[in-house]
Amino acid sequence: MLGIHGDNAPMNTEHPAFVWTIAGSDSGGGAGIQADLATIQDLGCHGCSVVTTVTAQSSVAVTLVEPVSAAMLMAQLTTLLSDLPPKAIKIGLLADQTQVALLADWIASFKIHYPSVPVIVDPVMVASCGDALAVDNCQDIKSAAKSALDFRPFKGLIELITPNVLELGRLTHSDVSTKAQFAAAALALSQSLDCSVLAKGGDVSFGSTDILADTHAQTHANTLDTAYKSNGWDLELAEDYLVCRQVRASSELHQNGRFWLASQRVNTRHNHGSGCTLSSAIAAVLAQGFVLQDAVVVAKAYVSQGLSAAVGLGQGPGPLARTGWPNDLSRYAKINLCDGNFISHHLNQHLDVRSDLVATVLSATDQVRIAYTSPQNILSHGFKVLDADLGVYPVVSDLIMLESLLAAGVKTLQLRIKTDISELTTAAPAEFNLGKSALSRCESGEPELIGSELEAQIQTAIALGKHFNAQLFINDHWQLAMKYHAFGVHLGQEDLAVTDLAAIQAAGLALGISSHSYFELLLAHQYSPSYIALGHIFPTTTKQMPSAPQGLAKLKHYVALLQDHYPLVAIGGIDLDNLAKVKTTGVGNIAVVRAITKAKNPLAAFAELSQAWEQCSLSEELAVKHELDAKHE
Repeated sequence: MLGIHGDNAPMNTEHPAFVWTIAGSDSGGGAGIQADLATIQDLGCHGCSVVTTVTAQSSVAVTLVEPVSAAMLMAQLTTLLSDLPPKAIKIGLLADQTQVALLADWIASFKIHYPSVPVIVDPVMVASCGDALAVDNCQDIKSAAKSALDFRPFKGLIELITPNVLELGRLTHSDVSTKAQFAAAALALSQSLDCSVLAKGGDVSFGSTDILADTHAQTHANTLDTAYKSNGWDLELAEDYLVCRQVRASSELHQNGRFWLASQRVNTRHNHGSGCTLSSAIAAVLAQGFVLQDAVVVAKAYVSQGLSAAVGLGQGPGPLARTGWPNDLSRYAKINLCDGNFISHHLNQHLDVRSDLVATVLSATDQVRIAYTSPQNILSHGFKVLDADLGVYPVVSDLIMLESLLAAGVKTLQLRIKTDISELTTAAPAEFNLGKSALSRCESGEPELIGSELEAQIQTAIALGKHFNAQLFINDHWQLAMKYHAFGVHLGQEDLAVTDLAAIQAAGLALGISSHSYFELLLAHQYSPSYIALGHIFPTTTKQMPSAPQGLAKLKHYVALLQDHYPLVAIGGIDLDNLAKVKTTGVGNIAVVRAITKAKNPLAAFAELSQAWEQCSLSEELAVKHELDAKHE
């Protein structure tokens, strides 16, 4: 069996997270409960099932749909909860409105005791073969397809719903013939159910103008291509629309964002159970502590590689292959920010329009316009390639420590001087003067610089970096870094929204970007930076973080995905006590802050950390060599 990293290592089954699937049974084994359990196990969790409906189906037909009794449905839920409480729940096929109501009542009660357990709904209505599944008290299965279950009882109780094009149109009673209408319907559904929505566009088939009337229309390829383009879709892509609504544990930047997720369309008819697989994969990833946006992009990549490896088993569409945790970067979706919400959020948080600070709040002489740069405006070769590996990468906040480390031979450092922009934007006009130096205090108690004092320190730091021939990165203050020709700039995700990245690239500066999740590292990847920082790994007191500590298990996943593409830097709470554990994840570099800046002797602390890191690297190399030698014996 493939392990959680997609290799041949055995799956880690020690205390796996419990994931429930509440769905219908597919006697053909390609969808429903059967597909859900296979997916959940493949992604490293233990699956539990609550059967709502028994279907008689194969790859070509559904001949009978029979709901379980209300008593049986409730007994399954009660019995499971007493022994195997879930970390995430996926809800698939519900046979009728009675089941919807019963389950909504149960979830409301469940959430009182388990408020943080995410519930994902896949509003299954039609099987891959085209036959209806929800009977809704109707004897004629075909005519039942004309009606849709009412999911409004789930309002405020679920985290995500994942309709496809057909389901989205029926749930919102709207025309979704164009890409714009599709996005508008997804937003409307999010508002009506008070949850996030992943509207799936992978099965869009605009062979006719009314996709709800003829979802399986077969037309000539040129006609189909024309239909796609006229409705705003790209025939080569599978495009999903993610509407986030108050996503738990997500950064403020993305918790209410809207995004297009675009992947290469996989040309296969073997897609049986793709919707079931996607929603159960989302639940499995959520159960392991990832945020919703992460779960969506990982699950979408999982489906993409499952479609690519799928084979036919019967006469109809075959099921997806189970291929392990997706570590092929090409399988991950490109994220397109569909609106300026995240930009306006940043501006509203940090800039006061009365002060007209569209250029910079840092230097009156450095008038570089703040503007969002799309990835398309970054040259194909990306940012500067680093001269050397980073190794142990100190992050310091004052010039004295910076100079002492440089003089001791440290070749890569970051100067992180925080500024309290709120002090500037709330000041009265008479008090507001960027040309004057000023000091304030940040939450950690360290002094914060603004104005000419800040500029002088950054100018001096850059000169020191050049004198000692080091790779010095300036945190945040990209205008001053460009002005004095720094080696590089390090930016957080929020900074990407208000930074002219094209200007930084044109100036020849290196770029490091912070990330705190799969979703954020994919956003960073789209700019082809010089390195990507992954964190925070452990709890840290050096700055207030919007997300929970990532931990070593997540770090290992990130490294497996990106190690062949970028220098990766683990950051956050790393010191001598946990350094060796960090190294076991395969990450090549570590950024350290407190372990150096709070040490009695920062130079000695750096030397000790570097020696320990090198020793870990040597031990790792020897272990790999022994493993290779053993294979050749």
